[in-house]
Amino acid sequence: MTTTYPFSAIVGMDGLRLALLLNAVSPAVGGVLVRGEKGTAKSTAVRAIAALLPEVDVVAGCRFSCDPAAPDPSCPDGPHEPGTGEARPARMVELPVGASEDRLVGALDIERALSDGVKAFEPGLLADAHRGVLYVDEVNLLHDHLIDLLLDAAAMGASYVEREGVSVRHAARFLLVGTMNPEEGELRPQLLDRFGLTVEVAASRDTGERVEVVRRRLAYDEDPEGFAARWAADEEALRERIAAARALLPRVGLGDRALRQIAAVCAGFEVDGMRADIVTARTATALAAWAGRTDVRTEDVRGAALLSLPHRRRRAPFDAPGLDEDKLDEILRRFEEDDPEPDPDPGPEGPGDGPDGSDGPDDTGGGPQEGAGDGAREQTPPTAPERSVPDQRGGEHEAAEREDGSARTDRDGGAADPGEGDGGTGGAGGERAAVGAAEPFRTRRLDVPGLGEGAAGRRSRARSAHGRTTGARRPRGTLSALHLTATVRAAAPHQRTRGRSGPGLLVRRDDLREAVREGREGNLVLFVVDASGSMAARKRMSAIKGAVLSLLLDAYQRRDKVGLITFRGADAELALPPTSSVDAAAVRLERLPTGGRTPLAAGLLKAREVLRVERLRDPARRPLLVVVTDGRATEARRSGGPAPVERAGRAARMLAGDGVASVVVDCESGPVRLGLAGALAGELRGTRVTLDELRADSVTALVRDVRNVSNPRRAA
Repeated sequence: MTTTYPFSAIVGMDGLRLALLLNAVSPAVGGVLVRGEKGTAKSTAVRAIAALLPEVDVVAGCRFSCDPAAPDPSCPDGPHEPGTGEARPARMVELPVGASEDRLVGALDIERALSDGVKAFEPGLLADAHRGVLYVDEVNLLHDHLIDLLLDAAAMGASYVEREGVSVRHAARFLLVGTMNPEEGELRPQLLDRFGLTVEVAASRDTGERVEVVRRRLAYDEDPEGFAARWAADEEALRERIAAARALLPRVGLGDRALRQIAAVCAGFEVDGMRADIVTARTATALAAWAGRTDVRTEDVRGAALLSLPHRRRRAPFDAPGLDEDKLDEILRRFEEDDPEPDPDPGPEGPGDGPDGSDGPDDTGGGPQEGAGDGAREQTPPTAPERSVPDQRGGEHEAAEREDGSARTDRDGGAADPGEGDGGTGGAGGERAAVGAAEPFRTRRLDVPGLGEGAAGRRSRARSAHGRTTGARRPRGTLSALHLTATVRAAAPHQRTRGRSGPGLLVRRDDLREAVREGREGNLVLFVVDASGSMAARKRMSAIKGAVLSLLLDAYQRRDKVGLITFRGADAELALPPTSSVDAAAVRLERLPTGGRTPLAAGLLKAREVLRVERLRDPARRPLLVVVTDGRATEARRSGGPAPVERAGRAARMLAGDGVASVVVDCESGPVRLGLAGALAGELRGTRVTLDELRADSVTALVRDVRNVSNPRRAA
């Protein structure tokens, strides 16, 4: 059996350690979401906390770990008579990213349920984790429907398995811990809210601390048993302290004053809903019990807020979770001024009288003030670049545009970029500094035509395990979604030959039919953005970046992978390889400079190469190419070679021949329009939309106007 790395031997990461300990004291806190870069010992800390949990008493032979003192009346292995059971260590169950729904919640034997009326149930991971720890590594990569099932069970304390009217329920109360690397994509806000606490971890920049981490890890790898033995006393002391805090927790009083403090803090940070208030209250109570006190104080409220609110506060799209500690202190200070009533006398159990005789939580490096504060400092996100407000007249980028608004055309058939010199560097101005994006807006849905079979998402139509039922077929492997009507139809003609004599339906394996369902899939949305001087002059780049940022936000909500290609000057660049981290694409977009010629063909050819490689990596994920340009093509012409516009047309036809679905966002403006973006969309066999048509409210208004014209009474 593998020896677990001791929890007390972990160096630093006080915020993470405190959050895990508080959940060990009070599982009602609701679990922990650990965000951080790779290689920061997130998994090590989670596995280590499971070894500290007290043993649990279970009913002998029960697959669902029922408590013998209060057995679950709905237990599929029951009913159990109250009495003595057997003790075993608390389990830590790991949920793999590629797990199926049946593996998570369990599976029913549909054939026996229909023919014999027997609820033959095979428990899943939720049953195994009952009264223990359920650990989900890379939770942001888990399929959405599995996350929904997981968090529903965590919130209700029970798991429900239903198959065509046959249902099983069992208790499922566990400490939920998820880890994720934000570079690989974010969780949806409503799912973030279901985790009780969140902490941000990063590798220490302190040389001495890093040296100690390496020293301890090498010692553990060389002799795990000996290393664990050297920390056994510290582990036992920590285990006893957790048990003492659990015993003290029911006696901790959450006074009205502390509740008003919590409400003031949550209202001050404008969090949505009431879950934040409830979780903060439970966390503050656990902090007081961990400190060995029976009353909740201001420092408990502050420490609880630092752990429970960062992922719940309102923030701009793509902003990392975080909490302004100065604002938190100001809210608490104002509360003290408005309500100067002192805290009640703590009695004989003061802050220095911990349950083990220590001076409170400082012994573990994770106290309510020090630990929470350190964790919060780790959570503080880097300052995002400020977005400049575009000048209503177009700013300096439109200064190069001719006063009469006319466009200059070169002898190769492409429109010349204003301000471009012979060197293709944007003329005297050269490369222009990056400008901020305008405010994002809700976009219309752009999807891939046809029916796919890619990863679950919210964009294009696809065959899916979840969605509306469109037909039935013979099972392929394990039956997961029974089509009851089709199964009965298949079994009905054979009842006489099978010797049916009673009311039951004789069903065999060959009769079973599974439902064919249609849902939505996530796609690979590859952005090809024109960053040349023509775009900077003829359309405010901030507005264009705002449109792309809006499409990125839409891709995030629809669970797509995204990539970003930019072209300017002499070539195209893959600014961001296809990834699930949409916020990384937003950061690259913010820093995008502009200027120079317009190598449109190079941008399209680069997109074709990227899509070719991605097709080999993930053939089931269909791509959607989004080209953001005014359609102009200007570049240094090779001797005897085709004109830039002709080269771009050839590249577009190659993409169309590959069957790539595409959308051209036409950024051309001004009184004279050449319609080059529309011609490019034709070569791509794709769709052309303008910036205005990209807005969802514009489409809604258009539909409303058409309805009003056809129905004058409605318009009136």
